[in-house]
Amino acid sequence: MTVTLTDVSTGVGAPADVAGVGPALRRRRPPRPGVVVAGAYLAALAVAAVAPRLLAPGDPLAADPRVVLTPPGAAHWFGTDHLGRDVWTRVVHGAAHSLTIGIAATAVAVTAGVLLGLLAGLAHRFADEALSRSFDALSAFPMLLLALLFITVAGPGTISLIVAIGVATLPHYARVVRGQTLLVRRSGYVEQAITFGSSRPRLVVRHILPNVVGPVPVLAVIGLGEAILAAAGLSFLGMGPQPPSPEWGAMLSEGRNYLQVAWWISVLPGLAVTLTVAALTVLGRHWQARFDGRWS
Repeated sequence: MTVTLTDVSTGVGAPADVAGVGPALRRRRPPRPGVVVAGAYLAALAVAAVAPRLLAPGDPLAADPRVVLTPPGAAHWFGTDHLGRDVWTRVVHGAAHSLTIGIAATAVAVTAGVLLGLLAGLAHRFADEALSRSFDALSAFPMLLLALLFITVAGPGTISLIVAIGVATLPHYARVVRGQTLLVRRSGYVEQAITFGSSRPRLVVRHILPNVVGPVPVLAVIGLGEAILAAAGLSFLGMGPQPPSPEWGAMLSEGRNYLQVAWWISVLPGLAVTLTVAALTVLGRHWQARFDGRWS
């Protein structure tokens, strides 16, 4: 599954419209069934991440040699792996690992992207050009390749994985915020604030920043799915949390040698990744449609 962020709307209207209180957004229509299902799944996933023992009270690291490679059944809903560990328990407890990495990486990308995009939009021509070319250079590399290069230099591990994905995805946010800033800084209400003697910090904090971050939450929801997918892929390659961590990508890697005899070890964590990315994409597209004032 490929998730892209570049097609999210970046139009700027009046301040009230950007803030999300325009008449198009005040119309309330019932969400479509797919949105409800996606929301319910993400709510269950949040419970699994915050309180995994409510859904799987067992120990995700506990091994039982007597039940090695047991197929899914009443005793073990998702079967057991090559060490006799319960796969359901590991998938549930792994939600916290995968979501933490995804959320942290998205936070890094959003924070750095918004600051750099705002700086580029407010800077003089030379600085703006230099930053813009930097964003283009980072965007020219496939995200996974860029993250892989970073981890190769910094070394594998959770922190390296978070920073690598954050750095690789920040151009998406920076370019959108830069474009918004260039439009907003030329708007009438900003020029009026300058006329009344508003200081530059006050101008940025009160008049520009609130009106350029409108698309960022939508980008962040879709980007979270992209970050989780990237984290799973890099962990599969051994660049993230290491075994016996129940992180979904690491579980996929552990089970790849047993696909012929115990497909459930890899397929079920892979299904968790797929459903999570799909649910976040559905929810993000729904919010994007509301932001754009349309339902599609």
